[in-house]
Amino acid sequence: MLRIELRDRVSVVTGGARGIGRACAEALAQAGAHVAVVDLDHAGATETASDLTAQHGVTARAYACDVRDPAAIRATVDAAAKDFGGLDILVNNAGVQFVSPIADFPDDKYANVRAIDLDSVFYATKAAWPHLVRRGGGRIVNIASVHGLIASPYKIAYVASKHGVVGLTRASALEGAEHGITVNAICPGAVMTDLVRGQAPQLAESFGGGITEEQALERAFLEAMPTKRFIEPSEVGALCAFLCSDFAISITGAPVPIDGGWSAH
Repeated sequence: MLRIELRDRVSVVTGGARGIGRACAEALAQAGAHVAVVDLDHAGATETASDLTAQHGVTARAYACDVRDPAAIRATVDAAAKDFGGLDILVNNAGVQFVSPIADFPDDKYANVRAIDLDSVFYATKAAWPHLVRRGGGRIVNIASVHGLIASPYKIAYVASKHGVVGLTRASALEGAEHGITVNAICPGAVMTDLVRGQAPQLAESFGGGITEEQALERAFLEAMPTKRFIEPSEVGALCAFLCSDFAISITGAPVPIDGGWSAH
């Protein structure tokens, strides 16, 4: 039986308070890793960290951070490395979405999506890099999206950013190889999280109205997925833990789909 073992490794998970980020934090903690839960929502991060400690017996701490701010990211990563005595794993998960036709897409919304979904991945990777090098290696897992591999209408900022994450992943992997740092991107399809649920009103409007929010979600996501089911966050968390383990030592620079066959056609 395959058993993921990450005992006493130190991880930082951005956007870790809920959704996919929390699922990744839970999977890492279950494997024995200590977790720095980073989120703009400090109360939510604190709750998640408390649950991880209670359920898995690891050390988990909450850190408030606006990942749009490079200085804040650097300070947070440095603080976590100091508090935990080092750093072994970085999971770049923080993300937002905005749905609109191109002609109506607000400039500030485009900039905000790019800052959180793409730029923060670079700044967090840059901040974590010297800590991983000092450790003699480590793991970086970027939560990209199936939209890092293919495109959908009305999501130009998200699609552009997630394609950028895949490119950043590949470039980082090349530089990381000599230091024992692997860098991979998980590319989920439709995962039922608050991020997905929150798109329903905009999607219904973008499709011209006349359909329910549930129908809009099915049209936007499940019609493209041959499996016709939403992915559970825990599935993504398990894949993240595997990529952080010694079993994945030769996997690097890879965009790994977990998308119900969405990108296969």
